[in-house]
Amino acid sequence: MPRPLQRVIFTCGGTAGHVNPAIALAQLTLEKNPQAQILFVGAERGLEKDLVPKAGYDFKTVHISSFHRSFQPAEIKHNLISLGNLIRAPGEARAILRAFRPDAVVGTGGYASYPLVKAAAKAGIPAAVHESNAVPGLTTQMLETYADRIMVGFESCRKHYRRPEKVVVTGTPVRHDFFSMTKAEAKRALGMDDGRPLIVSFWGSLGASGMNRRMADFLALEAAKQPFYHIHGAGKQGCPLMLEALGEKGVDLGACPALQLREYIYDMAPVMRAADLVICRAGASTISELTALGTPALMVPSPYVTNNHQEKNARALEEAGGAAVLLEAECSGQALFQAACGILRDEERLRAMEEAMASLGIRDAAERIYQTVLEIRK
Repeated sequence: MPRPLQRVIFTCGGTAGHVNPAIALAQLTLEKNPQAQILFVGAERGLEKDLVPKAGYDFKTVHISSFHRSFQPAEIKHNLISLGNLIRAPGEARAILRAFRPDAVVGTGGYASYPLVKAAAKAGIPAAVHESNAVPGLTTQMLETYADRIMVGFESCRKHYRRPEKVVVTGTPVRHDFFSMTKAEAKRALGMDDGRPLIVSFWGSLGASGMNRRMADFLALEAAKQPFYHIHGAGKQGCPLMLEALGEKGVDLGACPALQLREYIYDMAPVMRAADLVICRAGASTISELTALGTPALMVPSPYVTNNHQEKNARALEEAGGAAVLLEAECSGQALFQAACGILRDEERLRAMEEAMASLGIRDAAERIYQTVLEIRK
């Protein structure tokens, strides 16, 4: 029997899509062994420095940063700092490993995970990497040689790796509260159970202002007949701008009870559970939630991300039959509305998309990752 994990380092950074899976894994580790000691390691300026302490875990930093592909003076200065960090980080990683003496190190993405996973592997400490995107990011590519296992979301991801024998399909962890209600219960809780479909839409921070303008056009088209329920999360800055744009079009959302414009969808778990169609970007966390719930999606991948990984994520779901994809350059409010209507008014297509999305979902992803880490213990 594998020995239980007593001391584990989770290393991650950059985006919530990297940090949240690590937090879910830490929670499961403590459920399995309440005496376990957990340490998170990330970058000193990354999102993780806020998310991890809020979740109640100890947090240490290494100096690590990205490289920019530009020859502007400010970018050259940034890259020189990043080069210095690249030289400095391995020593910091080794010091953390000596002080904490982990049983295993698990990286879940972001530049900050590179020095810790590499140093652990060189020190003979079991090390694994989880990649939440459909294709490996630069950090995962660089760590493939060192890590004992590469854990991925879908079977189709395996083809992107040079060492497919190291790849284990685990899925990406999703919060437990996404499964606390049935779809019918979630619709009743929202007061949206009269038979009309529910659209849920939201965008990430990158390029959200442009997409919110398109969504104002979408809501204006819906307002005339309110054929669907629709909840849109516009963000704190986006909400007043959308209300202004709708006012210019003569739309009063107060007279359209089926349409909700929110700054933020705080009750995301029941809202996503109730949704018949989600209109969104194609970040890794969103994809793991959609597949776990079996919810069809209309995706507009962000063109502002590294290596165009969101389009690759979206195309993987489209190829499986669970999503439709519109590129932002070709996307308008009218096009989005017509695409959404085409899906929701075709019950056979909608059911097929639900089945395809659910076929990709792995609800016990955290357990699979935990077991994989146990198996690589020396």
